Amino acid sequence: MTQDAEVDALVRARIRGLRLAKGWSLEDLASRCYLSPSTLSRIETGHRRIGLDQLTAIARALGASLDQLVETADDAVVIPAHHHPERGITTWVLSQEQGLTVSRVRVSRPAARGPEAMRVHPGRDWFTVLSGTIELILGDRSIIVAEGQAATFSTMVPHSFGCVGGPAEVIAVLDHDGERIHLDD
Repeated sequence: MTQDAEVDALVRARIRGLRLAKGWSLEDLASRCYLSPSTLSRIETGHRRIGLDQLTAIARALGASLDQLVETADDAVVIPAHHHPERGITTWVLSQEQGLTVSRVRVSRPAARGPEAMRVHPGRDWFTVLSGTIELILGDRSIIVAEGQAATFSTMVPHSFGCVGGPAEVIAVLDHDGERIHLDD
């Protein structure tokens, strides 16, 4: 099977899967995307080519983006850890979509202090503490974020973070600049 045929089969399966997950018949989806039930049936079974205008209407009706319908399957199930011992963090990138990265981060060093340790970049960062305690340094302020609490802040303020009293784990949501600065260094 060629790559184009594999993507085509995947798109058809996703359309059918999303339709069935919503509990919709062919008629239900057809009425939402202004196609006939027989046209949808032929699209799902591979007996008709899918036009871009049809795919757009189907995606919209299913509440999916075109990207979600056509992206190739990612066979990765186990997410690898990225160790950064010099920075005292280990990261697991859980998701990267729509300009945001969601990561689990294990922090094993205290917050760095001083102008050379502080980061500044466009955007906002957000995190919630899963375990332990995080000290967030924002400019001249020190903010303690305990287990179960969350924080969000403008990253145009010089900032750093670290653990207090032992390792801590957070789920962080970072925009593109935050990902580049905090995860790629």
